[in-house]
Formats: sequence, C-alpha cells, structure tokens
Amino acid sequence: MANNINLKYISCFLEESFINQGMHPVVASYLNLAINLVALVLLLILVNYIIRRFVIESFRTFTNKTKTTFDDFLIKSNFPKYVGQIIPIFIIYATIPYILVDHVFTLKGVLFFTNVYVIILIVWICRSVLRTTKNYLRTQESFKDKPIDSYIQVLMIFIWVVGFMFIFSEVTGESVISFAISLGAASAILLLIFKDTILGFVASIQVSVNDIVRIGDWITFSKYGADGTVTEINLATVRVQNFDNTFTTIPTYSMISDSFQNWRGMQESPGRRIKRSIFIKQNSVKFITPEDYEKLKKISLIAPYLEHRQKEIDKYNRTNKIDTTLPINGRNQTNLGIFRKYADAYLHDHSAVHKELYLMVRHLAPTPQGIPLEVLCFSRDKRWENFEYIAADIFDHLIAAVPYFDLKLFEAPSGDDIQDLGKFISNLNN
Repeated sequence: MANNINLKYISCFLEESFINQGMHPVVASYLNLAINLVALVLLLILVNYIIRRFVIESFRTFTNKTKTTFDDFLIKSNFPKYVGQIIPIFIIYATIPYILVDHVFTLKGVLFFTNVYVIILIVWICRSVLRTTKNYLRTQESFKDKPIDSYIQVLMIFIWVVGFMFIFSEVTGESVISFAISLGAASAILLLIFKDTILGFVASIQVSVNDIVRIGDWITFSKYGADGTVTEINLATVRVQNFDNTFTTIPTYSMISDSFQNWRGMQESPGRRIKRSIFIKQNSVKFITPEDYEKLKKISLIAPYLEHRQKEIDKYNRTNKIDTTLPINGRNQTNLGIFRKYADAYLHDHSAVHKELYLMVRHLAPTPQGIPLEVLCFSRDKRWENFEYIAADIFDHLIAAVPYFDLKLFEAPSGDDIQDLGKFISNLNN
C-alpha cells in the first residue's frame, strides 16, 4: 500500500510543482503526463538495452558451454529475446495506472493494447519453443525421416486459434468460453475453410504411422511430374527435389489418395533390378548344323553346355531311330536357344550381377518387332549412375554377341535404308 502511495505521489509531484508555480491546472496535468510518458519510454529503452546487452548475452554464453544443442536452437529462434520482453511489460503494468490516473479512457486503451501484445508475445514464445523442438529433433537420427513439420504446424494453428480467442475476448469483453461456444456453432464453416489443413493433418499421420514415405525416400509420382528425393513433409505439401534439381510440391493427402512409386525397397534391398529386352528377328532363328556346332564350341562360356546337350540329343535320336537328315525331325538345338544359354552364362559370370537374387533370361511372346529376349537380373551396386553403367555394359556385350550365333536384331527401316533400296532397284532396272 505504501509503495502504491509513493508511486502515485511521484507521478503527480511535477504536476503539483507546476501548479504551485502558477501554471494552469490543465496545462500542468498534460505537461506532467508528457514528462512521465517520456520518462517511462526512456526507462523501457534502458531496461530493454540491459536485457539485450547482459541477459541475452549471458544466456548465449551459457549455451556455448553446454553439451546439448537444444539451447542453441532456442537462441536461433529468438526465445531469449521474447522472454526478455516480459520485464518491460511488468514495468508498464506497474506504472501506467499511476501515470494515467486522471486519463481513464487513455488508460483503458493502453491496457488493452498491452494485453493484446502480451497474448501475441505468449504465442511467439510458444512458436519459438516449437521451432526449437523441430530443429532439435531434426538432428536426432530417429526423427530425421519423420514428418515433424506436420505436427508442429498443427500445434501452431491450435496456439494461434487460442490466441485469437483471447484477443477476441479482449476486444468484445466476452469470455473465452462464450467465444468457444460460438466457434462450435460455426464448426461447419470452419471445417470448410480448413478442409485442406484437416486432410493434410490426417494424411501426415497416416503417412507416418503406416510408414508410406519418409524424408530422404526416392519417389516417382507421375501425376505431379515428381521424380526425386523427398526433402520435406509438412501439413499441406510434400516437397520433392527432382534429379534435375527442380522442386515439385505434392498435396500431402495425395500420398494416401493416389498411387505413387517409392524406391525405398530397392534402396534397402541387396540389389537393383535390371529388366530389359533385345528383339531378335524371327527369320534369323534356325536349327544348328554340324558346322555351326563346331564353330559355337569355340565359345568358352557355353562349350561344356553344348557338348553335354548334344550328347543327350544324339542319344535320344539314336534310341528312337529318328531320321536326322532333316533337322526338324527329332530333337535339335537352335541358335536362339544357345544364345539364350550364353546370355544366362554371361550373367552368372559377370562380377557386378548379384547371384543370390533372381537371374534369368527368357523369351516373351513374339511381337511385330521380333522375339523379345528379356534379361532379368539384379546389380550389386544400387547407385543410379553405376547401375546404368552395369546395365549398359551387359547389353553392349549381348548385342555385340548376337551375330556370332547367326541371329539378327530387329531395327525399323530408316531413311537411309529406303534410299539404298531405291538405288538397288534402280540398278536392277538398268
């Protein structure tokens, strides 16, 4: 009580002195008010300087000595700066009622704006803590691939909503409870306004719980033209950095409503699949003759197979007294079958091919472009660049090996082929 009397006496001391010196009471009152306000502003500037100069610097010095990085992130998010503003606000609350004791309307206005600022300051402090938490968790290995942004954004929306409720209560003079009841009545409108936010929040939870996609995953989402690494998952969007260093943003709820390809399984598996075909001209496929057999025996990879297989065929034909003067009678080897076996042997001998995963060479159904001979295997190296080198190396060799088996690859006629055909026909006519 004595402190209150002293503050009131100090705030009115100059006014009484001015009146005693013959100044008009109204003029003395406003002059006293102006001097008190200037003094208050100077005091707040001084206190703010002390807080910035000593308190915040002391906090920064303290954080530099600690082992944890959480307090370092607090500084980056301006947490000490926001907390330091609490002291000037207490000074305003303690002094302004006495400075504006004779100016009720102005006092109410100042207190109103101060209350609103306090609410916003609390929101800023909460936001700073949430940002610090997000940045700190990003440094933890177990949280690097989790959609932390989504949960932080939801909490921030909730804090801002609560903050606006208190501001509305300050403006209207109604209680926060009555405002919350009014919001309940307008819930349908709110659901419509925040539809995307709600969908994104539910989707981010499902994405996290079901482990559909993580930060760092390579995904392909053809609908949105995305093909690259996920760099961010937040409440509304998933950000993908494509391999051409462009960025694509995808609505979070599309991750559960649409289909996309996640390459994480390939990255975690022991190998990466190679699945490609070469097309063989059908009219180049034939039974092999004894001359062909002797020539193909020189290919070391299939020489043991050829000898073993030919012995079985000869034994079968002799046992069943088959006339082998026509190759179509009985059993006989084909150049395509031998080439398929050669491709299989080549893959088993290739050091970059994983032998413990699927490995096969097979025919697919004939097409107008020829007979597809499909190679299905897995490379040991899963890095994209090296994977392409390995696949190219395999098919370079197989394409170059095709002529050794008297086979031909299909290739659509080009303009030069048609010109050569025209010249050939012209020469025949001449």
